[in-house]
Amino acid sequence: MAQDKTTERNTQREAERYLGHADRRASIAAEIETRGSVSISGLAARFGVSGMTIRRDLRMLERQGIARKVHAGAVNARGRSYEPPFLLRGRSNPDEKRGIGALAAQLVIDGYSIALDVGTTTIEVARNLLSRHNLTIVTPSIHIANMLLNQPNIRLILTGGIVRPGEASLTGDLAGKAFEGFRVDQLFLAVGGIDAEAGLTEYSWDDAIVKQAMIRSAKQVIVVADASKFGKVAFAVVAPLKSIHALVTDKEPPAALASKLREANVAVLIASRTDVQSSREKAEKR
Repeated sequence: MAQDKTTERNTQREAERYLGHADRRASIAAEIETRGSVSISGLAARFGVSGMTIRRDLRMLERQGIARKVHAGAVNARGRSYEPPFLLRGRSNPDEKRGIGALAAQLVIDGYSIALDVGTTTIEVARNLLSRHNLTIVTPSIHIANMLLNQPNIRLILTGGIVRPGEASLTGDLAGKAFEGFRVDQLFLAVGGIDAEAGLTEYSWDDAIVKQAMIRSAKQVIVVADASKFGKVAFAVVAPLKSIHALVTDKEPPAALASKLREANVAVLIASRTDVQSSREKAEKR
């Protein structure tokens, strides 16, 4: 098992050495987002490039407001209201998100009405519902709507609202009020952060208002979030942990968060390595 993990890490490092500068910077930004800081020497070794190349990457990320350069490295320069671009989020933990999406979709029963939130993980939930029957799906996500548009066994409802460029999400009063007229069986909710004390939070207040309306419309609320969201607190409060029924994720939450989830009677479902591997193989075949 240890040898397999070592081989997997070595394979990943080899792949990273061949990344172009745009992909390399996206990977660096994702690591800063996850870990909070990076070192020039560590990044140079990881990507097989010179320290000068990494310094240029960090200067570019600093100009974009993503990183702040410090001695021998960089730290996260972003505040709680900063939302990483959709494309960058899509590149972060893709295998984990596929595994979460596959497991979450197993909770859906044919004939259900469900709400799918905006997000890169909920897209993976939607992908795993393409072959299902007699579903009604309500979403404020244009990405998800495009994916489900031509599925004859799915009745698709797009909320309407103000389009957020780049995100392809619908916000505003129209999007929120759409959910006042619905009572769905399940909601699959994405969040910017899930924290023991702050609960569920989101980067955008506009998105948070729509999420609150979605929660009120749902019989069962299921959060889909990979482990990078644990302990994060974003700008806008969405709801306390007691507002949700289940969390589908890829790793055990840290002790403090796990304790609060138990207190709130939230079921924690973890996508196993088998789920993640199976989802990766399916993605490679597409």
